[in-house]
Amino acid sequence: MKTIFRYLAIVIALPAIYLASVILFGTITNFKPDENTTISSMEDGFAISGTAEYSALIYNIGYCGLGANMDFFYDGGTKVRDTEENTRRNLFHITSWLQLVDTVDFMLLQEVDKKSRRSYHINQVEHLNMALAGYFPFFALNYNAKFVPLPLLRPMGRVESGLLTLSKHVPQSSVRFSFPGNYSWPKSSFMLDRCFLVNRYRLEAGNELLIINTHNSAYDDGTLRDKQKEYLKTFIESEAGKGNHLLIGGDWNECPPGFMPRFDGHVFDTVNLHYIDKNYMPDTWKWGYDSTQPTNRRVVTAYEKGSCPVTLIDFFLVSPGIEILECKTFSTGFSHSDHQPVMIKFRLKQ
Repeated sequence: MKTIFRYLAIVIALPAIYLASVILFGTITNFKPDENTTISSMEDGFAISGTAEYSALIYNIGYCGLGANMDFFYDGGTKVRDTEENTRRNLFHITSWLQLVDTVDFMLLQEVDKKSRRSYHINQVEHLNMALAGYFPFFALNYNAKFVPLPLLRPMGRVESGLLTLSKHVPQSSVRFSFPGNYSWPKSSFMLDRCFLVNRYRLEAGNELLIINTHNSAYDDGTLRDKQKEYLKTFIESEAGKGNHLLIGGDWNECPPGFMPRFDGHVFDTVNLHYIDKNYMPDTWKWGYDSTQPTNRRVVTAYEKGSCPVTLIDFFLVSPGIEILECKTFSTGFSHSDHQPVMIKFRLKQ
């Protein structure tokens, strides 16, 4: 009888030991980036034209693991990762599509994996750098966890991922800025460390153009997003006050102010629906998006148009000195990512 109780005690204790070990390991190996990290710096740099027209693209590629066939456990699905064959296929198609639009001046990509179990340790950063050789690459980590223990029976494991800005022009500098706030311990040890990546370009007139790649928080009640937006607001208003021009683009994980969907044949996603407050920025700042196409779909089930909820959370914000000429979302059918790419054409006001 004592032997039976001993075995029962061991069986009961094992999950607790495992949980404690995972939390301890996560705490010890927790990624703690500095508030500012310089990715690249060139003191003089090359001046770019203040009269030319420019273009920028934002695309959350979903680490090439969230194609139309996928659901995802964080969204209420059951799956953690796609097959390696599908992941490689998604990367191939996303890369091929980006090569078709390689006249774009700035590509702002999110969820690009460098070394992650969920994407079979494929170095997507290196792959895209080689495939898009006409661009200068700048990469900033926003997810660096040695082991993500969820879901318990099929843990995500190692994740190393971040923001990738590809630029036709050489910036004076590229700097990673950490967003303030995070989940409480121990959850914070296994979640993203959100950031935005600032590429700074010298203009012929002596002022600067800042291209900012951002990926704001998801899966929170809005508290983290509000802290991040306030931090970003302080930064961009300070830069605009210096006479600089700013274009901010990325995955905001909430809808732009006053957004009214005009999606044809889609169901608008109202689960955890958040809007950026209309008073967030003065009216002189403009939001760039295409209200006729969704940019993101809920990954609760495999994608099927008309039944899978969709929304618009990928868009641009531009400072008063920038004129938006066009903003267009490309309809990809969510075939290879749970997001669709958005392109903006713009010029600096004279």
